[in-house]
Order: sequence, then C-alpha cells, then structure tokens
Amino acid sequence: MKRRIILAVLAAPLAALAQPAAAPNPKSNRYVEVPGFFRMPAGRAMGSSSAVMGDSHGNIWVVDRCAANSCVGSKLDPIMQFDANGKFIKSFGAGLMQFPHGFTVDKNDRLWITDGVPPAGKGALGHTVLAFDTSGKLLRTMGKPGVPGGGPTRFTEPNAVLVAPDGSLFVAEGHTRDYTGHPRIIKFDANGKFIRQWGTSGTGPGQFGMPHCLAMDSKGNLYVGDRDNNRIQIFTQDGKLLGQLTQFGRPSGIIIDRNDVMYVTDSESTNKDGYGHNPGWQRGIRIGSVKDGVVTDFIPDPDSTMDTTGTSAGEGVWADGKGAVYSAEVRQKAVVKYVRR
Repeated sequence: MKRRIILAVLAAPLAALAQPAAAPNPKSNRYVEVPGFFRMPAGRAMGSSSAVMGDSHGNIWVVDRCAANSCVGSKLDPIMQFDANGKFIKSFGAGLMQFPHGFTVDKNDRLWITDGVPPAGKGALGHTVLAFDTSGKLLRTMGKPGVPGGGPTRFTEPNAVLVAPDGSLFVAEGHTRDYTGHPRIIKFDANGKFIRQWGTSGTGPGQFGMPHCLAMDSKGNLYVGDRDNNRIQIFTQDGKLLGQLTQFGRPSGIIIDRNDVMYVTDSESTNKDGYGHNPGWQRGIRIGSVKDGVVTDFIPDPDSTMDTTGTSAGEGVWADGKGAVYSAEVRQKAVVKYVRR
C-alpha cells in the first residue's frame, strides 16, 4: 500500500502529459469478441502468448510459447503467420527461442522478438533479442544466448523491443520481481550500436519496478509500461522523463496506433496483498487517446475477478487502427480479436 501512496504523490509534479481523474474500471465498452478468429493448423494448439502484431501487407503475426508456456525441449515453430481473415499461412523459428516475450514488426516488416527465461526452467537460450525476415531467415542476434549480463552487449531477461521510425532500437529489460533486479531501457542505433541506457530499480521518477512493454506516439515520445509500479512513464528518446500515467491500470502491454490512441493490457491487477497488488483495478484492456489521457473504453477480462492471483487476460496487444484489437493471453493460451460494435 505504501508504494501506491508514493506514486500518487509523485504524479502531480510529473504531469507533463494529461492525467485526468478517472474511475479504475470504466463502464464504456464498444468492443465485442470475434470467436475463433485464428484458425490453427491441424494438430496444433495455441500456446501462451504475449506477442501479436500485423505487418504492412495485412498479415497478422503471432508468437506463442510452443503450445505451452515454454519452448524448452519443443520442436514446434513459435512464430506463426496468419492472413487478415485469421487463416494460418506458415510458421518458423523452432529451436531458436525458449520463452518468446516481447514482439514488434518494424516498417520494413522485420520481426523483432525478445527471448526471456521460462518460469519452469531456464534452458540453454534466452537473454537475447532476435530479428527475422518474413521468410524465417534469422537476420540478427543481440546478446548471447543463455548468458545473462549487462553493459552494451548483454541482456538479462529482456521484456520488450521497439523500433523507432529512424531505425533506432529500444529494449526494456528486467523481469525480476520485488525490486531485486537491474531494470533499464537501452537504446541502440539502426545497426545495433549501443547509444545509451537509463533506469534503476525503485519507485521514484525514472526508476522502474519492471519495464514490461514499450510504445511510441506520433511525436516520438517513448512510453514504458512500468508494471510493478502500476504506471506508464513517458520519456524522450534520449531518456528525459516527461511524465507518467496511472489511469490505464497495471500495464503488461501497450500499443499506440497511428491516431495516437493507446491500448493498454492489464493482466495482473489484484486486490490481494503481495505481487500484483493494485486494489480496485480490474484486469482487461483500457483504451484512450494520449492527447488527453481519457480512458474511453475498457474491455474487461471475462475470466477475472479482482481477487485473482497469477496472470489472466491479455499481456500482449495490437490494434490495426481500423477498429480491431488483438489480445495475446498467457493463462488462457489464446489470441483474441475484438472489433468495434
């Protein structure tokens, strides 16, 4: 509870961006689920996923954890391509990742994936950022598989990756709970050369509990979902803190569409003490413009109550800017499509 009080005090001097008063769980929801949208190939089930995004040709890419919540020991392909109607096209990536986590598709349709550490076993991979082309060719490996570390060439449990319009690369790392790790944001140039990093563990301005997700608005501001601190922090691309938002819940995933509408998943909030403590906030997807900070829609987790432990509802999220929202879910082992009514 003390941590929530601290954040409330800090919100006022950091409010460079709009943060209007808001009810935790707005009643407005203009979205409905499209049942069974993604059609998997025969004999293959969807696994836990926090990764979904579309490319410039209308295809939708999903990265799952090999029909389970880990790819350790699996021969399945975790990277799957679907057409705009949810029909399976192809898959690849077997044996190259153990716990795919963060995901983005850049303007050249390259697929960027962070590989972390599964909860049930470390395996021999992880601690990397991988880039593929759409044919499945591995274009780049950043970090050393299976070897955690810091500095400019190593990662420890990278959570998210984002590519700016100029090709600059941002990585958020640190999946350790209870402020025991070394979370940071790392910036690289388009060729993968280290530029700078920022962030330490803590609850203060510019510090992180767990920088779990990344997004960028039309002005080039960088949004970091600071999940363990129940807030989104906003930075310039050089790491200058601009403000924070708390009205979008406990952020696991963020996407900002071309109209500066932000979609934020909350897969962990709970009334219970301990990890995920965010009393009064229900799990689901909150939607609102970054221009005024108003949450206009809330898609609730249909399986969740505010006393739930663990994770449920979407972690990863993507919106096509045309009214469809896609929710990648870990506990439910599903990727769900929602459309505006």
